[in-house]
Amino acid sequence: MLNIPQLLADELDLKLYQVQNALELLAEGGTIPFIARYRKERTGEMNEVQLRNLADRHSYLTELEARKSTILSTISEQGKLTPELQAKIESCFQKTELEDLYLPFRPKRRTRATAAREKGLEPLAEFIKSLNVKNAIPTSLESEAAKYVSEEKGVKTIEDALKGVADILAEEVAEKAELRAYIRDYLLEEGVFVSHIKDEHPEGTTKFEMYRNYRMRVKNIAPHNMLALARGEDEGILQYEISFDEDCVLSYLESKEIHTKVRAIRDFYQAMIKDAFNRLMKTSLISEVISEKKTYADIESIKTFEANLRELLLSAPAGMKPTLAIDPGFRTGCKVAVLDQTAKFLEYQAIFPHQSAEQRQKAAQTLKNLIEKYNIELIAIGNGTASRETDEFVSQVLQTVERKPIKVIVNESGASIYSASKVALEEFPDLDVTVRGAISIGRRLQDPLAELVKIDPKSIGVGQYQHDVDQKLLKKQLDATVESCVNFVGVDLNTASKELLTFVSGITPTIANNIVAYRNQQGAFKNRRELLKVPKLGPKAFEQAGGFLRIRGGNNPLDNTAVHPESYPVVEAIASDLKIPLTQITLIAEQLKKTDLKKYVTDTVGEPTLRDIINELEKPGRDPRAEFKYATFKEEIKEISDLKVGMELEGIVTNVANFGAFVDIGVHQDGLVHISQLADRYIDDPKKVVKVGQVVKVRVLEVNEKLKRISLSMKSIKQ
Repeated sequence: MLNIPQLLADELDLKLYQVQNALELLAEGGTIPFIARYRKERTGEMNEVQLRNLADRHSYLTELEARKSTILSTISEQGKLTPELQAKIESCFQKTELEDLYLPFRPKRRTRATAAREKGLEPLAEFIKSLNVKNAIPTSLESEAAKYVSEEKGVKTIEDALKGVADILAEEVAEKAELRAYIRDYLLEEGVFVSHIKDEHPEGTTKFEMYRNYRMRVKNIAPHNMLALARGEDEGILQYEISFDEDCVLSYLESKEIHTKVRAIRDFYQAMIKDAFNRLMKTSLISEVISEKKTYADIESIKTFEANLRELLLSAPAGMKPTLAIDPGFRTGCKVAVLDQTAKFLEYQAIFPHQSAEQRQKAAQTLKNLIEKYNIELIAIGNGTASRETDEFVSQVLQTVERKPIKVIVNESGASIYSASKVALEEFPDLDVTVRGAISIGRRLQDPLAELVKIDPKSIGVGQYQHDVDQKLLKKQLDATVESCVNFVGVDLNTASKELLTFVSGITPTIANNIVAYRNQQGAFKNRRELLKVPKLGPKAFEQAGGFLRIRGGNNPLDNTAVHPESYPVVEAIASDLKIPLTQITLIAEQLKKTDLKKYVTDTVGEPTLRDIINELEKPGRDPRAEFKYATFKEEIKEISDLKVGMELEGIVTNVANFGAFVDIGVHQDGLVHISQLADRYIDDPKKVVKVGQVVKVRVLEVNEKLKRISLSMKSIKQ
């Protein structure tokens, strides 16, 4: 069997000790964020990406080894396990290869070959196989087949006997691992995806128009094209298949399976091989290739989704400041929610600035009063219906106030999902869904990460064909992304929601609930050690979570840093040597830089951890996210009809796909910057140039009002 640790070390370009130690830590219940951040000595400073790749590949190979054991046992029980076959199975690296080897021995439903064997035709099959040799003597197949004609066994004619033999041999050919592997590779290399729109859908009536007469090499098809074909077929709009040179495949099979020059035997084998391919190989192998390409498309699309989600979750927070949040609307009015500097909901008002001059004046006064009453510093306006009109109205109101808050249009994708969710109902049981939506918009501006973790990532609008990919894999990868982001930033223990706490390393939903309940009963946590008083939060959970939870203004200044509690003795030793009270250790960055770290190295704390400690003490409590920036939309551009070719506008990237980026320019319809228009140089991956949440300058290339399509360019524009 495979030496999995050594194989992983070779595959992932790691040292064996790194693999072994990382696998040990994972087996002990360590989370990837914890291992990456606080166990650098044991893993040789492996990062999260390396650890996740290791965990995924280890899981695959472990499953592969378990499957090998099952297969070897099954074949052995059949009495058909040869040393050669066992060696082949044990040396397999891929599940597809393994299943190919197992195929001839797999219990199967009754087949034509099964029926032929039951009729006693296997000896005849062996006889004909003995004739398929280089120096075969011409022999009458019919004469030999005549010996097997039997009314009792259901072999009524010579033709019946030969047909049964052909069925036996066809099944044997179709189950040969090396033949299946060759054809699969041939389809992947030389096959062509061909699609057409069904006749009942006239030209120009579907969103799949580019696939009406589509051809693309299997090896070259882009992930989004593969997913579009799958969706189009699921929706009953198009059909697609893999086209390839069947004669070439049949010639290959004949070259491998026919060894005699005797015409009668060659003719028999050619007919049998053609049947084996068309009846037993073609459909299943095409399905396997399509499945392989679909899986690849899923993985690549999920990677794009992960990258977009990461950028969105790590969007720069505007800060925990008094905020006015507005969910815009025409007929139903604008819902206005006031939040304090801890994101606590304070007040709600409905205003109707878009209905009459009298209502607009009344709305302006209400808004002005709220701004002054609560010393508002931020105004968040949702980017849905009536967004630009509300933005213009708020701008007019701000001209009448002395202290002008920062006004930002906020992407509200998924806010309606949150407002109707169980989470929102528990948080605000007495509020209407529209008010909850406004609160969510405001909190997104204050701290995007803390608010967005409450929403299913698929509802946030940064994915590509997210409903078409493997949902189990999607959930796993997106959950890992959220976990990574939450632990990267750290969590304020005294203000975090239970949803946010759930993503902290080592914190289960039950423990998160218990933390919030404890906080509500006992008041704010004063130090990290107090966490051990929370029900079900034992030493292991504390070890995993402690370093990622922050306490501002607590008993110990280190509790507001990423320094792990287990490393406090080291910091205390450094403070003692510097003759500085521990309470002032975070105020002496210059002295810390000059500290000789080597004198503090122990068996468990090495230089990597010490470097992290010093870096953290230099900037205690620092938010690792970028500085807050926001786009300024042109006041005169509110609708798609206001756009003109050549206009230069500012916008914000809302989604990145492998064919380009979507940008919100304030007209309720995102424009597309195709990958070819992202830069003045060649770009092979849009993620190398743009990211979700980035403020960019674009030029309008084309506007199609009917189809609501906007083409944009970033070429020759200084960003």
